[in-house]
Amino acid sequence: MKNRINFLKKIAVLLLGIGIANAAFAQQKPNIVLILVDDLGFSDIEPYGGIDIKTPHISKLASEGTIFKEFYNNSICAPTRASLLTGQYPHKAGVGYFNVNLGLPAYQGFLNKESLTLAEVLKSGGYSTIISGKWHVGDDKDQWPAQRGFEKSFGFIGGASNYYEINDSANADVKLIKNNQPYYLEKDKYLTDAITDNALGFLDEQSKEKKPFFLYLAFNAPHWPLQALPQDIEQYKGIYSSGWDSLRVQRYRQAVLKGVYDKDQAIARHDEAVQPWNKLTYDEQQYWQYRQQVYAAMIDHVDQSIGRLLNKLKELKKDENTLIIFLSDNGAQGGNGLRLYTQRNTGPVGSAGSYEVQNSNWSQTGNSPLRNYKGTPYEGGISAPFIAWLPKFVPAATIVKGSGHLIDIAPTLYELAGIKYPAIYNGIHTNRLPGKSLLPVLYGKSDTINRQGGIFWERGGNIAVRHGKWKLVQPATTPGKYELYDITKDRAENTDLAKENPEIVAHLQKLYKEWAAENDVVDYSLLRPQSPAGR
Repeated sequence: MKNRINFLKKIAVLLLGIGIANAAFAQQKPNIVLILVDDLGFSDIEPYGGIDIKTPHISKLASEGTIFKEFYNNSICAPTRASLLTGQYPHKAGVGYFNVNLGLPAYQGFLNKESLTLAEVLKSGGYSTIISGKWHVGDDKDQWPAQRGFEKSFGFIGGASNYYEINDSANADVKLIKNNQPYYLEKDKYLTDAITDNALGFLDEQSKEKKPFFLYLAFNAPHWPLQALPQDIEQYKGIYSSGWDSLRVQRYRQAVLKGVYDKDQAIARHDEAVQPWNKLTYDEQQYWQYRQQVYAAMIDHVDQSIGRLLNKLKELKKDENTLIIFLSDNGAQGGNGLRLYTQRNTGPVGSAGSYEVQNSNWSQTGNSPLRNYKGTPYEGGISAPFIAWLPKFVPAATIVKGSGHLIDIAPTLYELAGIKYPAIYNGIHTNRLPGKSLLPVLYGKSDTINRQGGIFWERGGNIAVRHGKWKLVQPATTPGKYELYDITKDRAENTDLAKENPEIVAHLQKLYKEWAAENDVVDYSLLRPQSPAGR
């Protein structure tokens, strides 16, 4: 009898130990913060060559974490968010063009049910799920964040918003939603602050839940309209007197020094549509300097908000067990002003009444040393900063080589959280995940992403394929004309090698057709909407 009692005691101790170990494992599951900014250029922040805009907190994440030399997005807001949130190429998720319905499932303009969101999967694995900021992947209420797995939600549903409320609550200019209910932004409140305040408030609430959390913090800055706090704008007075031509070269040199751009790579050719700075009059230079002050102030304030987030994590004693990923949805905005929007101006640039848009002149600097802008398949349109920070796990001051893409984030987070992606969810067969986990490079087991297959793009007739060192491009402006670049030697895309390498062009075209068929991509000329859409 005594032996039996001792045996049972040992079993009880063993089971208790297993229970404690399981509880400890559950507590050790890392929290996840996914920070997405809007229309940020490749070199607009210090870790990627910026020398003019103060981003000390983003720089802290980079110096204490890992950054990627080549991380790709989908060139524009909604398709990028669709891939980020689901791990699918945008067409497979239902957002092949934008958040407008073009009449086919791949172009319905909102996330389909076969493509599970990060929130849905992480919630199923025991995570609290939070969003604060911009949504832009489904306008109708049954497509909102709360209906796609987010337990706590704040922000705006569409693609752009004023940063200040200038009307009353009955006729709100800034249309916000909090947990599915209308939310009124107080007068003089800056939207970036409201997004941050609500995120931090949700974290306070979540800290009582004894579960790991996933926070999707989707800032709309520095997306137009150009509006910022006066004190932030004032900080940059005189900074831009040397102009865009000088600054784009300085950023290029700094990107090389930082190691995010290879020293033997050239800067992209000057955009011929951008007037040289020294050809402007004194008054024109003063006007354009101020516009860039506003843009810099918007990025500066996002960085201040990230500082507040870091302080909150430390206050909650969660700073050492939280993965933070920082990235942008596309490159800086090109063009020479969207008259469709700027005609709505009721105040000067920077103010609550401004509806001004960033133009190619300073955006060429923002995307330096890369070519072209948001919405295009060139590197300046589809490349973005990518920074990952997780103390004690992600190695500090490390630069990852090789190509990463938005589709890689979902499998990375699911492996990190120890969650198996479900083949069936609520009775629906889910789309498989096409990306690859980035944990080997994030954990320092490798310094290079080992990608065997290609990466593909199509949006509005713009086509691109990245496979190994080669990149095939067909701009929407020249349908049927393909360009070929060796990105390892010419990331600036200055030298088209298509004529010298017809067999490589043919091979990449074949790969693209196979991918397009698998992802239900349709010739854009058959779908083109009657009026332009795009933010």
